[in-house]
Amino acid sequence: MKHFLRIGAYLLHPLLMPLLGALIYFVITPRFIDSEIIRAKLFAIVIITLVVPIVLFILLKNMGWISSLELRDVKERKIPLMLQCLLLLLIIKMVFDPYDSPEMYFFFVGVLFSTISALLLVIFKVKVSLHQMGIAGVTMFIIALSVHFKVNMLVWIGLVALANGWVASSRLHTNSHTYPELILGFFVGLIPQFLMLNFWL
Repeated sequence: MKHFLRIGAYLLHPLLMPLLGALIYFVITPRFIDSEIIRAKLFAIVIITLVVPIVLFILLKNMGWISSLELRDVKERKIPLMLQCLLLLLIIKMVFDPYDSPEMYFFFVGVLFSTISALLLVIFKVKVSLHQMGIAGVTMFIIALSVHFKVNMLVWIGLVALANGWVASSRLHTNSHTYPELILGFFVGLIPQFLMLNFWL
């Protein structure tokens, strides 16, 4: 059980959540999108939201600005979250168009607002679970896609609901977060996605 809980923290890492949301969207969307375009956009997401942040985190660790990639100390989260905001802005400006892909565009706008919210809370020395924030945002997005496209996604919704519990249990097991931090992270991830529904649902 211990290993199972630890695996959850890696498989459902917040850096992977934008890619997960995009993959699910491209799998279930009824719109025709050329496979070359899908590959190009997924490649851009992987580079900008996964590869670049990992490289930046390693650089920050080597410079002594953060002590570990887990960012356990709330003060260490400020610079990584600021950099993540800039990278998300790059995705919004360069990769997705609000007219061609409104669902994905506003999904990333929601992710950006969640990240900004987490950054503002850091300024006030409040720590939230970024893991819980990430999976909660994807959960709301999947529910919205199901309604938007009128597609039965109960299996997906059930899986992400279980993933929310898996993440929460994992973070509690490793003493990475408290119950309030997990609950706050859940709502910080979910509410921006919910608010974005006014623009595309």
